[in-house]
Amino acid sequence: QVQLVESGGGLVQPGGSLRLSCAASGFIFNIYAMGWYRQAPGKQRELVASITSGGSTAYADFVKGRFTISRDNAKNTVILQMNSLKPEDTAVYYCFRYKGGTYDWGQGTQVTVSS
Repeated sequence: QVQLVESGGGLVQPGGSLRLSCAASGFIFNIYAMGWYRQAPGKQRELVASITSGGSTAYADFVKGRFTISRDNAKNTVILQMNSLKPEDTAVYYCFRYKGGTYDWGQGTQVTVSS
């Protein structure tokens, strides 16, 4: 079955960096769009970044210039490099696979930005 396993979250100071990874299995990875959502306490889940099977990327305005999404099709992995982190980036970050209007989700990884 489809499995998406996130890692790399943690506690970081404002201005710091984190690298999130999503290991995918159970499907043909390189034909699907992938990406990341996040959900902060008391807020709705919001799209952070996505990457198509061909490698085209899209970002939410609030992370443009700070976050970079990439994929390694040989390793079935999606990476979210997060730089210049702000306290408002604190959230649980979820990896997703997009398939024909539906989403598969990972369990999430907590990112906390605090001094």
